[in-house]
Amino acid sequence: MVTLLAAAGVLVAVFVGFNIGGSSTGVAFGPSVGSRLVRKVTAATLFTGFALVGAWTVGRNVIDTMSTSIVPAAQFSPVASVGVLFFTGTSLLVSNLYGVPASTSMTAVGAIVGLGLATGTLNEALMFTIVSAWIVAPLVGFVCGAVVGRYVYPYLDRRIAFTRFDSHLIRLDRSGTVPRPRFNANASARDIVGSATVVLIACYMGFSAGASNAANAVAPLVGTEGPLTVDQGVLLAVFAFGLGGFTIARRTLDTVGDDITELPILAALIVSVVGGTIITVLSTLGIPASLAVSTTCCIIGLGWGRASRAATVVELATPASRQEQELDLDVSTGALVTSRAEDAPTSPTVGDLARGEAPPEQPDEELPDVPEIGEKEPAELDRRSLFDPSAVKRIAMLWVLTPTLAVAGSYPLFLVVL
Repeated sequence: MVTLLAAAGVLVAVFVGFNIGGSSTGVAFGPSVGSRLVRKVTAATLFTGFALVGAWTVGRNVIDTMSTSIVPAAQFSPVASVGVLFFTGTSLLVSNLYGVPASTSMTAVGAIVGLGLATGTLNEALMFTIVSAWIVAPLVGFVCGAVVGRYVYPYLDRRIAFTRFDSHLIRLDRSGTVPRPRFNANASARDIVGSATVVLIACYMGFSAGASNAANAVAPLVGTEGPLTVDQGVLLAVFAFGLGGFTIARRTLDTVGDDITELPILAALIVSVVGGTIITVLSTLGIPASLAVSTTCCIIGLGWGRASRAATVVELATPASRQEQELDLDVSTGALVTSRAEDAPTSPTVGDLARGEAPPEQPDEELPDVPEIGEKEPAELDRRSLFDPSAVKRIAMLWVLTPTLAVAGSYPLFLVVL
């Protein structure tokens, strides 16, 4: 019976990791595949490799926290392990059904908290630290995005361009005895540098995803009472990530993924660096946290910062007029897509590249100067598509709701079966 439950736990862990790998590969490498910088197989290979590095290094800290520190490792009986993984897998279903990036990490921790409450073994001091990090990390993502969007993004947007090649950036020259890699004949030195940056940041996202998500798939199975060692757990998680990356990720690489799809390439890269860095730091500290939540908050902050350039800090601090309060606002990444002046081309979005739509032609004349803070410009209109409080409340509510439901569901279950 115990062996049967352990086998079931491993299968559920593979299912969780399979889904994580499928979705995370698309988000990390969507820009690279859409721009024809790498092929889908190459993207899956790179993602799996860097996820392994992330999981094998800093990811061990998160596995240790979730498998031995929130509750003692002895509490993870075969039944408890399957129960925790079941609730973790369910969070992926909730996320897909509602189209909101619900946190797998937060839900997995919620299920473990239910186990701790049912057995009276919850480490309350550690949970206070973890919950504090869950509050601070999205705020840091928002603030970083807002500062970059308000003060830096417009200048980068005018100086950095991204090319979508008709054929792939690197091809094999088979004219000789030994095939040799060659750059696309249409690629300039600037294209090569920009392309390398896109791919390197995608690999960094893979590293962050592995560091934060390996524990979600295997933590309940690792420890003194678990059927797996830490090394075996890491390898199992990364195997499942790779399985998802080479199969269902082919579709997510076409549709590119949730919040990144309609972002310009530049914005997607900024969001990836900020979100990935936040999660890497937290993973190093052994704190399980959500990459999706941090990147989503950075997207919101980046759009807010960009669209707020038309007002000074004093004006932003002044209470809005009744007319502004009555505007029908709607959340959109349009504040980033239309971030240039009216007569300047918009940079292609990740979705444009994935759909094969050609970016607009660059004009021969010099681009207009970036308006100063407080100057009126067409981007001011983006404030109408910047921030819908009701939509943001819905996203925040689901972020809170999914781990809460995991606690509410796991607590009575473990109370009965343990």
